[in-house]
Amino acid sequence: MEEIIFTKVSELEAVHENEHKDFEYMKYELLPKRKEGQSRISIYEVPPKKAGYPYHYHTKNEESFYILSGTGLLRTPDGERTVTAGDFIYFPANEKGAHILSNPSETEKLVYLDCDTCNEIDVAFYPDSGKIGIWGMNIDQMYKISDQVDYYDGE
Repeated sequence: MEEIIFTKVSELEAVHENEHKDFEYMKYELLPKRKEGQSRISIYEVPPKKAGYPYHYHTKNEESFYILSGTGLLRTPDGERTVTAGDFIYFPANEKGAHILSNPSETEKLVYLDCDTCNEIDVAFYPDSGKIGIWGMNIDQMYKISDQVDYYDGE
């Protein structure tokens, strides 16, 4: 970005994602459409008993969460821990950065600021389901890792 951006969250149109019974969120993009090399900064609201995304890690994009309100249950390769308002979490772009943040509350939503690096292409792994996702450069695809083929297959 080459200019100052002032954003009022209450004036943003939220993206609602609710495609699976265990995963749901409202997402507010704080920056306009980003370019490669720029950060993506969003506010997520996760309803009670939901998570935003499945357990995963990236190979290029780093993520950082700052908990604004509510209580979350964070699972990483080191186990589970409770996170609350004021907690900051950084996830490196490798297996050690695997994570899922869920909302264990019965009534209160979990709200957090999500700051991501944005690389031209990123690959994410989903250890629990054996999937791999590829994003960037007009690619938005998911595959089962078990479908892997030899480099020369079909050549």
